[in-house]
Amino acid sequence: MKQLRHNPLFAIFLLIGFLSLGCQAATMLPANSVSEDEVVAAAVATISAQPELANISNSPQSTELITSDLENRFIDIYNRVNPAVVHIFVYDDDNLFLGTGSGFVIDGSGHIVTNNHVVAGGGEFEIVFANGQRSRAALSGADVDSDLAVIQVESLPSGVTPVPLGDSSALQVGQFVIAIGNPFGEESSMSIGVISGLGRTIDSQRIVAGGSFSIPQVIQTDAAINPGNSGGPLLNLSGEVIGVNSAILSTTGENSGVGFSIPVNAVRNIAPALIADGEYTYPYLGIRMFSDAFTLRQLEALDLPPNGVYVTGVIEDTPADKAGLIGNNLTLSFTADGDYITAINDQPVRNSDELLSYLVFETTVGETIELTVIRDGEEIKLPLTLEERP
Repeated sequence: MKQLRHNPLFAIFLLIGFLSLGCQAATMLPANSVSEDEVVAAAVATISAQPELANISNSPQSTELITSDLENRFIDIYNRVNPAVVHIFVYDDDNLFLGTGSGFVIDGSGHIVTNNHVVAGGGEFEIVFANGQRSRAALSGADVDSDLAVIQVESLPSGVTPVPLGDSSALQVGQFVIAIGNPFGEESSMSIGVISGLGRTIDSQRIVAGGSFSIPQVIQTDAAINPGNSGGPLLNLSGEVIGVNSAILSTTGENSGVGFSIPVNAVRNIAPALIADGEYTYPYLGIRMFSDAFTLRQLEALDLPPNGVYVTGVIEDTPADKAGLIGNNLTLSFTADGDYITAINDQPVRNSDELLSYLVFETTVGETIELTVIRDGEEIKLPLTLEERP
């Protein structure tokens, strides 16, 4: 165990590896394959490395305290949140079973957040709470672009309280996270991991003329997420929802250590509209963008600064067209004839992901924004009034 004490990075990886295997592959390893002492020691080494705990000594008494506090924190979060995490069974209008997913209660009126892809095509929804109580639910609204949906039960079981929502803008890579859901139908399962990456973008399941839309500011995690976890909460160590587990990157359809969660700030914006109107209206520019990063050689050839969004096309009769934005298809001619957006309302945008994030989280339909654009080597300001995304 000397290596764990002198190499905290190794301990972190060992801890996460053991915990992931314990959550998702219990049938792969004998129950006694991993020493409990090794897992505890790795957990202690990990927690001791945290800045807020740096002044705690490595004495046996401190080790016992840290281990106990960590275990109690996980147990407390599970006991508080799990009653509000539900198992969703989806049937079509002919009562044909379509599949299952997860969701979590967000208010006292029985509204439950889940993924759009969990409820898509469903005509009847049966909810099973952690205590075994069953209830039918009705669809309040769904949004394919964010992969979010809200369903509602008529009443909540006694003792079920809404899960508090956190703030996904304050997250950091390396934070511990907890996922609760129903992987492979195994109800009320909990797994833990860390935030592996932030600011990821995944494509919407809706394809429109000119391409597809994207979901911005997606959270990447190595917490075990498998089929059936979709729609369940990703939680911080305060027991607050920071994301909605939505997708995995896998060649087998099972967890590979790369899972994605829709940021909770999208839930804050979108869920109230789904409850009130059944849909969410996105602001819309009407441009096509060069989404890949330019190389230094390309930037020099175009005489452009390193951070910005190159407009490769402007869709007719859209806000961008009305504002006079100019696009150029780089696949036809590699010249700086298209506009290069560097800021929105004086907020710099380094790439297409940041432009999309600003539109989704900071603007509304009907708002007039100001674009900072480089055109023919000169910086200009263009006002643009946002319209509803088609």
